[in-house]
Amino acid sequence: MRENKTNKRKPDLNTVDVIQQYTGQGWVYSDIVKDHFFHPRNLLLEDPKSGEYDAVGQVGAVQCGDVMRMWLKIDPKTERIKKLKWRTFGCGSAISATSIFSVMVTEKGGMKLDEALKIRPQDIVARLGGLPARKVHCSVLADKAFRQAVNNYFRNTKQYQRIMVEGSKVVDKRLNITERDIEQAVLEGAQNLLEVQKKLKVGVGDPQALPEIEQLIRFYKEKYYG
Repeated sequence: MRENKTNKRKPDLNTVDVIQQYTGQGWVYSDIVKDHFFHPRNLLLEDPKSGEYDAVGQVGAVQCGDVMRMWLKIDPKTERIKKLKWRTFGCGSAISATSIFSVMVTEKGGMKLDEALKIRPQDIVARLGGLPARKVHCSVLADKAFRQAVNNYFRNTKQYQRIMVEGSKVVDKRLNITERDIEQAVLEGAQNLLEVQKKLKVGVGDPQALPEIEQLIRFYKEKYYG
């Protein structure tokens, strides 16, 4: 059946921000999105000094597209987030979403970790005043990077029982390290077991897991680097 082109309404070029070249769909960005894109809060362009932050998390890979890195400074007594810094190679929506998220978790003295972990990508989008449907996934990038950073904090403080395991097989039961953690270590440049262990301590207390870990490292190296 032929598409009735006469019923297609052309977007008003005076109101839309972006025209999708293939569908003709108009995308409208809120003033809040634009403000956080042109004036991102808590952006960190250079890596911090060693020990300056308590935890770091990263999701994505340059080879695959968007990548997000996030640093946390946490009050050890109250577990309030005192600082959250971030950097991304993502699009404007990813920049705006992460900027507003960094404000949400640090304003009013900072949220406690457990409270901040309850923030959903939908909450980020709502705080931005909405995002185009095709860009809602960008809010997930900030959420995932934050969860990685919190897991890193739990590892650094030896709170292994609090590490969040989401949809990935655990390969080191003692430290609660998953296949996804191994994948992320390879994406961050680890090329062999020793280099992965420097990042994760994986297999140190669970030597029976070493053969599977080495197999995973080979698999992810082949997958991402050929």
